[in-house]
Amino acid sequence: MSGDVPVRFCERLGVKLPRATHLVIIFEHERDARRVLDVLPKRLAKYGLTLHPEKTRLIDFRRPDRRVSVSPDSGDASSRPDTFDLLGFTHYWAMSRKGYWVVKQKTAADRFRRALKRIAEWCRQYRHEPVREQWTALKRKLLGHFGYFAVIGNLRALRNFRHRVCGVWRKWLNRRSQRAHMTWEKMEGLLARYPLPQPHIHSPAT
Repeated sequence: MSGDVPVRFCERLGVKLPRATHLVIIFEHERDARRVLDVLPKRLAKYGLTLHPEKTRLIDFRRPDRRVSVSPDSGDASSRPDTFDLLGFTHYWAMSRKGYWVVKQKTAADRFRRALKRIAEWCRQYRHEPVREQWTALKRKLLGHFGYFAVIGNLRALRNFRHRVCGVWRKWLNRRSQRAHMTWEKMEGLLARYPLPQPHIHSPAT
């Protein structure tokens, strides 16, 4: 589902990094991060590599309770924890059920839109195929999406994705002919006969 490739970064001749490599470096101290950000372009240039000027940034990803306390009503953006996208997920701080701060992941907005757009285009292209064949293909596409993005904390995004897929499928079934009239009531009946898979989050083994 993702074109991103995680790699280990090292300095030596002969190292070949994939194009558009995404690299996240974490530092305990801000001064160290700024020093590396200053010298990294020069180091990469030695091997013919460059940093993307718009996607390279320094963010404050400290745990929220370790940031400077600012009133939520102050409107100060610096009081809100930063987030970053990697491998199709947005990483952010959230409170666990036990009351601890943890880093969670949810489907990145751009990845959500791209995946939905691909399915919508598929539904448009194959809207005249038998409904059973469309259903079989959509099941595979949804299961593939769920297989990659089904991580703890991302269930809401997965349910929303499934709902949106049902919507685009209904839209293009409704355009199979001028006489087609696929109301949501009829769509619910069709989904009862041809149910699309529901997302499930499987907790990692302890």
